[in-house]
Amino acid sequence: MIDKNVVSRIVSQWLEDKDYFLVDVTVSPDDKIVVEIDHAEGVWIDDCVELSRYIEANLSRDEEDYELEVGSAGIGQPFKVLQQYVIHKGCEVEVLANDGKKYKGVLTDVDENEFSLTVQAKVKPEGSKRPKLIEQLVTFKYEEIKYTKYLISFK
Repeated sequence: MIDKNVVSRIVSQWLEDKDYFLVDVTVSPDDKIVVEIDHAEGVWIDDCVELSRYIEANLSRDEEDYELEVGSAGIGQPFKVLQQYVIHKGCEVEVLANDGKKYKGVLTDVDENEFSLTVQAKVKPEGSKRPKLIEQLVTFKYEEIKYTKYLISFK
């Protein structure tokens, strides 16, 4: 079986001096290699082809046959690495907390320990007959959530 660390090292070499970053590398028991990369401005097919060729040039099919797939992390897929949070700062995201509650809001702050969303909440002020929509800041530690996804908007 092809070693995931070997593939990750090859990808890291290709990524040097590029604005792309590695999201994930998986190697299945039958040697299907899937490499996911991302970029703040999107992933270009030409770069996926270039990375695929680079990996193939650094792995030997004589030693082990494999299937290789190189692509983007996928829009609408859960974030896997901190850098995905960073590039989506200011964007609308959906968060599923470990308690099962979903939050939709704008990703406002990100660091290596936690992130914050600005969400719209209905609050009934004292003495008011109707609730008002106000903005609230909600902060999560990464271990408190099941996933965070970029929300695609067609507005």
